[in-house]
Amino acid sequence: MFTEHTLKLLTIPLFTGIIGYVTNWSGVVMLFYPVQFRGLQFRRLQPLVGLLPRKVQQIPGVMQGGLGWQGIIPSRAAKMGSIAVDKGISKLGSPREFYEQLEPDKIAEQILVNSRQDVHALVDRIMQREYPELWTTLPTRAREALHERVDQQLPEVVHQVTRDIGEHIDQLLDIKLMVIRRISAQPELANRIFLDVGRKELKFIQNFGFVLGLLLGVPLAFITKAFPQWWLLPIGGVLIGYITNLVAIRMIFEPVAPHRILGMTFHGLFMRRQPEVADVYAGIIANDIVTIANIGDDLMNGPRSDRTRALVESALRPAIDDSLGRASGLVRVAIGSKTYDSIRASLASEAVQYTMTPFNDPEFGARQNKAIFGLLAARMRTMAPHDFAEMLRTAVKEDEWLLYLHGAVLGFGAGLIHLAIFG
Repeated sequence: MFTEHTLKLLTIPLFTGIIGYVTNWSGVVMLFYPVQFRGLQFRRLQPLVGLLPRKVQQIPGVMQGGLGWQGIIPSRAAKMGSIAVDKGISKLGSPREFYEQLEPDKIAEQILVNSRQDVHALVDRIMQREYPELWTTLPTRAREALHERVDQQLPEVVHQVTRDIGEHIDQLLDIKLMVIRRISAQPELANRIFLDVGRKELKFIQNFGFVLGLLLGVPLAFITKAFPQWWLLPIGGVLIGYITNLVAIRMIFEPVAPHRILGMTFHGLFMRRQPEVADVYAGIIANDIVTIANIGDDLMNGPRSDRTRALVESALRPAIDDSLGRASGLVRVAIGSKTYDSIRASLASEAVQYTMTPFNDPEFGARQNKAIFGLLAARMRTMAPHDFAEMLRTAVKEDEWLLYLHGAVLGFGAGLIHLAIFG
């Protein structure tokens, strides 16, 4: 029959197993949720935040004078985007390579399919607005001739525009800024990268916490029997809570390369699944971040959009002259150089938007996104293991101490609870 003292000793491994499981389960939750900061805001304390230790400043919400919590991953979304580009995406492909995967000739063909009628309406609208008298009195056959001339010139013009964008894409598109903007606006994307890629590993962390905690509880039970000091259980709980988190996270990423010890192969859980993880990661990047729609939006509305518009307009202005053919000089004389240049500039400026129509076509975009996925997945599968591990881990590495501290605090609390129940 068990004595009270024996029951106390036998329950120690059970408690430490529970410590390990709860620590790792809650640690996973803290990584990802809540997506947005939840807590109290103390704006008056914000100026004092700079006086706090750097580690304390890293706690989500503190730098904004908040007392609460936000998931570590979404709170670091902007930084994670920056690191993802520096450590991963920039090594996988340059802006030029991404653009080439979109097949500029197919973009040009799609522009022609979508914009031919729109360009006709654009010509009519601008001519009516800029020089209504001339356009109204112009014979119908003359207008049709102009439209026919535009139709003849349009394919070459469009292909020239897509070629020009490709040649200057490094100056027009900043992949790093694009990724940071997208992930910052949708921090749940940062969560998806890890949840979709690492669902098996995250489940392993939780279950492994119980097993390791249970095993560490056995020697702790013998120690408390040999040295019956009340403070041993809380201190042991601190160590076990800290160690279970530390070991579980290390097992996911380390060792980076396979190592054989005593006939057994040890390899980081993420690392051994690199091809599978690469496909999931590449899918998220290609379908949600570096998509053809987002590339088009950044070209037209991003921080360098003025360069894109200037480049396209400069390609379109001579094309307008070509569309008029020999009549361009006569038209310039008839309506005046100033008015002609105004019409030409308006046509070039407003036609820019039509060059981006394929980027916003969902069906066309889905086909082209597959090409980006193919580029990313192929290169991620063959990345050096060290680079692959760094790409996945760097974004959260400096915040891992919060999870270790969290485990230590829970372990300390569990030790006190065991003392309160069993003495």
